[in-house]
Amino acid sequence: MTKQTLNELRGRVDEINLQLLSLLNERTAIVQEMAEEKGKRGIKKYDPVREAQIIAELRKVNQGPMTDATLIHVFKEIFKVSVKLQEEQDKKKKSLLVSREAKSEDTHININGDVVGNGEPTLIFGPCSIETEEQVELVAKNIAEKGLKYIRGGAFKPRTSPYDFQGLGVEGLKMLHAAASKYGLNVVSEIMDAKDLAEALPYLDVVQIGARNMQNFTLLKAVGQIDKPVLLKRGLSATLEEFVNAAEYITSHGNKNVILCERGIRTFEKATRNTLDISAVPILKKETHLPVFVDITHSTGRRDILLPIAKASLAVGADGIMAEVHPTPELALSDAAQQMSIEAFDEFYEKLLS
Repeated sequence: MTKQTLNELRGRVDEINLQLLSLLNERTAIVQEMAEEKGKRGIKKYDPVREAQIIAELRKVNQGPMTDATLIHVFKEIFKVSVKLQEEQDKKKKSLLVSREAKSEDTHININGDVVGNGEPTLIFGPCSIETEEQVELVAKNIAEKGLKYIRGGAFKPRTSPYDFQGLGVEGLKMLHAAASKYGLNVVSEIMDAKDLAEALPYLDVVQIGARNMQNFTLLKAVGQIDKPVLLKRGLSATLEEFVNAAEYITSHGNKNVILCERGIRTFEKATRNTLDISAVPILKKETHLPVFVDITHSTGRRDILLPIAKASLAVGADGIMAEVHPTPELALSDAAQQMSIEAFDEFYEKLLS
């Protein structure tokens, strides 16, 4: 065989390859169209009986030099590719709005000029409950002196016991808003009931949905229709799938500015208030495009380990952390044991940055 003949054969093979590619793409398009039709009729997309019939017919007309075994192998691979493409197509159609499949780039949320989720950690601190104007003023002043942008505080408090302090409601939000406005801070606070939204919204920059309300679907739909960011906390015993679907309730109703917050889950362990699922952070970052925070106070219930938990959270990719600060924790009306004093907060913050 001369070199010229070899080149001519190679050229012919190249032509056939192009023809094969064109035919395979045409076949794939037809198979996808068939899959759409099957889906409408409720027919299974994979049909092994028809696959066997196709191969049998091909073997009848196969004149070689390809052996039947090779023919079967080649067409089974083609069938596999067709099935895989159908599965990928189905997955894409079923992708949640919050998923990486729906949006590959990270979501950045602009809150009055401060951007959440852009690579710089967002730090949110404040008292568990809003109690007095003086209390909120002291904490707000300290937060602002550190150059931070957010203050949290509970006005509507979901408590385990009906006899515990339930919060000051909208009057508490007014106190928090006044102190935040004075020091240029953004307000983060929980709303428990959709009926309170309209009255509370003027005093909020970020609406928090607490762990106990993660699957309060009426509330999720309601905050899905507002134009302010929502910080959604994971439920006490919620799986990550349930957590992500709760976020989907919000985004599917129009509000794309959702922050996920891991706050610990309930397990058999008693050394901490809850068990921090640190692995949730990289998983949520991988599977969704939403910012992910960690509530280091509620996940541990122990102020003596807040610093390493905060550093661990940021180390695994958290976009922000939340923690509780109170001027006099021993006198706090809720969760006294887990809140940092202002002096402890100063030390915590200095070491966090070091």
